[in-house]
Amino acid sequence: MGSGYESFISIIIPCYNEKKFIDKCLNSILVNDYRKDKMEVLIIDGMSDDGTRYVIEQYMKDYKFIHLLDNAKRHTAVALNIGIKNARGQLILWMSAHNLYEKQYISKCIKYMEEFHADAVGGIIKSLPRNNNFPGKLICIAVSHPFGVGRSLHKIGTRIPQWVDTAFGTCYKREVFQRIGFFNEKLVRGQDMEFSLRLKKAGIKTLLAPDLISYYYTRTHLKSFIKHNFINGLWAILPFKYSNIMPVSLRHLVPLVFVLSLIGFGLLSLINIFCLWALVGILGAYLLLNIYFSIQIAIKEKDLRLFFLIPILFATLHISYGLGSVLGLIKCLISKDFWIKFFKREI
Repeated sequence: MGSGYESFISIIIPCYNEKKFIDKCLNSILVNDYRKDKMEVLIIDGMSDDGTRYVIEQYMKDYKFIHLLDNAKRHTAVALNIGIKNARGQLILWMSAHNLYEKQYISKCIKYMEEFHADAVGGIIKSLPRNNNFPGKLICIAVSHPFGVGRSLHKIGTRIPQWVDTAFGTCYKREVFQRIGFFNEKLVRGQDMEFSLRLKKAGIKTLLAPDLISYYYTRTHLKSFIKHNFINGLWAILPFKYSNIMPVSLRHLVPLVFVLSLIGFGLLSLINIFCLWALVGILGAYLLLNIYFSIQIAIKEKDLRLFFLIPILFATLHISYGLGSVLGLIKCLISKDFWIKFFKREI
């Protein structure tokens, strides 16, 4: 093994009210094959009030390398920065309290980092339903399909290692933060996208490894699914208020353009027949693509019900995300800070 396998690694885990999942996360870390005397686990908790802290404290009694840090502000970016500043490792691995990780996750991070001379290495997410019900299965399919989430390789997977804008469960060399700074604490969400694009702008490459796998427990109720996507859409746009660079990839703006097109041509169609045909064309093209991919999914899963239900879920995903982005755009346009940043922004 190369010298990297002897590196001390700090695992930082932002956490808030994760009583149902934190034990699964920690157990998956504990069974990892990396030497325990070469790691520390820093759980940065947003003052959880559901019993999460008690669970963590029980683990701390048995494992002295697990530590609990407080995050009074509760924002993920703040938690990450607290973890980075308190980390002792040459390598810093960001893990989610909501995920569980395969047995060789840590050692493979280091393997790929050495093999590809990468400064950051991350993996892919495989979605699992929180409740083993049919709606949960549908949601997992939608958020793992290219038509649902675009070319987000950390969600849809890849067969070979690739250089990407962003990955999940990323391991960084410490000097990455010394070079470009910390996570933007003004971002309630989207801090990972903005940080990854700063990495790219600085010439720091992120490698996505296909066999670096974690499992995420996704939402299984339609109401919470819609709310989650709406907020994600909102925070696909709000980072423009707080960043001097393009803070998201273009794919994150597609739902915004789609929903704005529907709204715009829908209103204009009341007074202009050509706008009505444009609206029909957009809806028709979207419907054909939706049906095409839904047929593929139904055949692959051998379940005829999916042909009727997956199109509805795809539309729900795209429109809720897009409406969130519309609200984010409105908030940006009425913000003085947005316009100041706009004229200073580096694309």
